[in-house]
Amino acid sequence: MSNITFAQNTRITNHNSIGWYNYFGTFKLNNKFGLHTEYQFRRNDIITEWQQSLLRVGLNYQLNPKIQLRVGYAWIETFPYGEIPINGMGKDFTEHRLFQMATITDKVGIPDLSHRFMLEQRWVGRYSTTNLNKEDEFPLLNRFRYMFRCQVPLKGTEVKDKTPYVAIYDEIFIGFGKNVNENIFDQNRLGILLGYRFNSSVRIEAGYLNQIVQLGREVNSRNVFQYNNGLILNANFNIDLSKKTIQ
Repeated sequence: MSNITFAQNTRITNHNSIGWYNYFGTFKLNNKFGLHTEYQFRRNDIITEWQQSLLRVGLNYQLNPKIQLRVGYAWIETFPYGEIPINGMGKDFTEHRLFQMATITDKVGIPDLSHRFMLEQRWVGRYSTTNLNKEDEFPLLNRFRYMFRCQVPLKGTEVKDKTPYVAIYDEIFIGFGKNVNENIFDQNRLGILLGYRFNSSVRIEAGYLNQIVQLGREVNSRNVFQYNNGLILNANFNIDLSKKTIQ
C-alpha cells in the first residue's frame, strides 16, 4: 500500500526553455503620483512559440522616499505551451487581474535592496466543456507575492548614470482562498541580471531566469511542476512629466 501511495503522489515534471522580453515604463506626474505601464512578451523555446502575453497598468503613489504603493489592472493571455499545458483541454485562456502592491527600498552600504509585496485578485478563464471556443467561466483566484531584490554597482558605490550593475532577485507566489486548487505554492522565480543605467530615464537588463510553476490540476492523480529556464531582457524607462519647460 505504501508503494502504491508513493507512486500516486510522485510529481510529474516538465522542462521548458523560455525567453521573456519586457518593457517597463513609469511616468512621473508630480512628487506623489505616477503612471506605470508594462508589457511582457513571454515565449517558449526561447522565441519560437507563445508562452504568455501580459499587459499591466497601474497608478503609483510615493508614500515617502523609501515606500511606493501601486494599484492596477493586468490582462494576460496564456497559451498551451510545453508537453503539459496549464489548461487541461490544451487551449489558451484569458485572465483579468486587479492588484495592490507595496515596494520598500533601502541602501545598506553599497547594495541597493528592495522588498515587493503584492496581492492579486485573478479572474482566470475556464471552459466548462471541450467543444467551446471561448471561456464561459471566470472563477476568482487570490494570490500573494513577495519579491526580494539585491542590486550592486560594478563600479563605484552607487548605481548612477553610465553605471553597469548586477542584480539578483527571487519571488515566491502563494495561492489562497476558496478556489485555490493544488497550487497553494503557485510558483517561484529566480533571476540573475546584468544591467546598465544610461541615465535617470533609461536602464536595460539581461540575464538568466528560472521559473518553477505548480499547475492547479493533477494529471493521473499526480501533481505537475514546470521547470522553465531561459533568458530575460528588460527595458526600463522613467519619464518625468512633472518638469516644466522654462520659457
